[in-house]
Amino acid sequence: MTFDSVLTATLAAILLTLVAHVIARILARKLPWLPMVITALALVLLFLFVLQWDYNHYYSVAKPVFDHLLGYVTVLLAVPLAAMNFKGLPVKKLTLIVMIASVVGALLPMSLAYLLSLSHETILAFATRSVTTPIGLSVADLIKAPLAMANLIIIVSGLVGGSLARFLFGRVDDDRAKGLALGLAAHAFGTVEAWQISHTAGRYAAFGLAVNGLVTAIWVPIFVSAVAL
Repeated sequence: MTFDSVLTATLAAILLTLVAHVIARILARKLPWLPMVITALALVLLFLFVLQWDYNHYYSVAKPVFDHLLGYVTVLLAVPLAAMNFKGLPVKKLTLIVMIASVVGALLPMSLAYLLSLSHETILAFATRSVTTPIGLSVADLIKAPLAMANLIIIVSGLVGGSLARFLFGRVDDDRAKGLALGLAAHAFGTVEAWQISHTAGRYAAFGLAVNGLVTAIWVPIFVSAVAL
């Protein structure tokens, strides 16, 4: 499949992606166990195959647009945070949970990468595992980790976390706990899945994603610099 201009190809890529997202959202409502993000990705690939559209061409025209929008989406996470009812909220406990999750989310994969004798650059890239893409890439740039590797690690961990969450929450009834866990462990992908559970889960996921990203962006560069000395 070919397009006469970059503008036409870009509009087609945006339309295709949005259609895949809408269909995935509808399916997620009818089949709650079906991860919406995974379904949307599969539908995009299916559409590309049916239309005989080269993936590299689709990616080259879609990436600049969605990369630009990703930053705005991250900022817009402040909207559900503003709607949260903080009255009676155990702020100290939540802060402690987020700090522990931030440390474990970075040091555990880094330690595993070290034990597997991976390269120094790859070990640094794993420090970004638990934060959303815009923040993770900024942290990767600060600590001199390969951006492509960091991006891959963030995306894969988010996909895995968002996909498995529904199966792991079988005995968890508190939507606040579900949302916070998804936001901390699977960042943006987890937050998308949390909104499919409930508005409460979505808001707590956004809280976990945002605060975890802020904490990680502060301590990881300092820690890496201190260890390197």
